[in-house]
Amino acid sequence: MIGKRIAELRKEKGMTQEELAKALNITRSALSLYEIGKRDPDTDTIKKIAEFFGVSTDYLLGQTDVRDRRTRYIQPQNNKIDSANSPQLTRKDERDIEKILDEVRKQLENAEGLMFDGEPASPEAIQSIIDSMRIGLEIAKQRNKQKYTPKKYRKNEKEVSKNE
Repeated sequence: MIGKRIAELRKEKGMTQEELAKALNITRSALSLYEIGKRDPDTDTIKKIAEFFGVSTDYLLGQTDVRDRRTRYIQPQNNKIDSANSPQLTRKDERDIEKILDEVRKQLENAEGLMFDGEPASPEAIQSIIDSMRIGLEIAKQRNKQKYTPKKYRKNEKEVSKNE
């Protein structure tokens, strides 16, 4: 994934491998190996590449489809929940999630030296963390309900469509 992203960004800038390698202070052959996926860059090089193109390291690594430094993770294909058949969260589930998030928010706001993307965590960064956690907790609750609810208590698709 990282190699494809590097090549894509390089081509969008209209640069050759030689030009980009020179700008990053790496060899052209190393860059070529990164782009074809035969070698992965080290952490420092990934940071240099991300900084050079103005994208996040998460974008380069394929963890997000958003190029800027905000974090918006892609849910892996095999972990998707079938929304048509997924159980809905109850008010109690939502209260439980809010309680957990409130505790985490307090801990984050009171943490000394908390860093986010290499800079001191701003209120917006903390909110991004909370928003991401909310999505994760909601998905986890739905998966657990889907997995652990006995079949006899699950709503049948036909019953749902008849009631609508």
